[in-house]
Amino acid sequence: MQEILQYLFSGITNGAIYAVIAIGFSMLYSSTELINFAHGEFVMLGALCMVTLVGTFHLPLILSIIIAVVCVACAGLVFERLAIRTVRHPEPIVLIIITVGASIFLKGTAMIIWGKDAYSIPPFSSHPPLDIAGAKLLSQSLWIIAIFLFTAVGLHLFYKKTLTGKAMEANAISKRAAWIVGIPSKLMVMMAFALSTAMGALAGVIIAPITMCSYDMGTMLGLKGFCAAMLGGLGSLWGALIGGFLLGILEAFGVGFVSSGLKDATAFLLLLLILFVRPGGIISSADVKRF
Repeated sequence: MQEILQYLFSGITNGAIYAVIAIGFSMLYSSTELINFAHGEFVMLGALCMVTLVGTFHLPLILSIIIAVVCVACAGLVFERLAIRTVRHPEPIVLIIITVGASIFLKGTAMIIWGKDAYSIPPFSSHPPLDIAGAKLLSQSLWIIAIFLFTAVGLHLFYKKTLTGKAMEANAISKRAAWIVGIPSKLMVMMAFALSTAMGALAGVIIAPITMCSYDMGTMLGLKGFCAAMLGGLGSLWGALIGGFLLGILEAFGVGFVSSGLKDATAFLLLLLILFVRPGGIISSADVKRF
């Protein structure tokens, strides 16, 4: 029972991170039908910005989180303005190639700025682990779960209670109908890019204390976030949450009870399975046309 609880705690912690990354994929796809394969690099930028702000400049924790997320969100806006909006013929394959190229560019830029060394920062708090039936829940895991819950509730309230959120939701459902009632589609796309990359930065921020941060860390995290989004249903907020936690828990139990070599393979095995059984994901966009 102790081992099962320990694997469950590990799975929930990783699942919260995957869910935040998957939310970024789903938000952007819902608004633009674009899959941003550079999303993992925005996760990497968030983590390395956090390393610089906390480890080098010794800024307060909350201020460092805000600055890191805002800076990466601004980088997402620049990416949308310079690389996406300027495309004359925005065919899906062209946009995908652009995002792959952006991924390579961001990885190279990060290597030039931060080098090839791996960095880490201390946990957000130094409280002793929480003991539950013999299993240990680290203080950073509590931070990750708390930030995830705050983010999920905040996004839900933003989309359901604010005029801007409702406008983004309407634009995601039908751009033509939104344009007819006066909703600026281009502005909504810009906001979707900003929020999507902000979610990636937030995932990088919360993962920085529990992993080694380097210029190439975003590739695998981005792929796992994409697998979580596909597993839950690409384009659905709740699907991203379900897919992220399901992936994290299954990955933890696979490592614990089968083999540690399955850690990275679990995501892709689940992706293949869901594509065969239910290509639209657990919560298909054909079932729900909104977050």
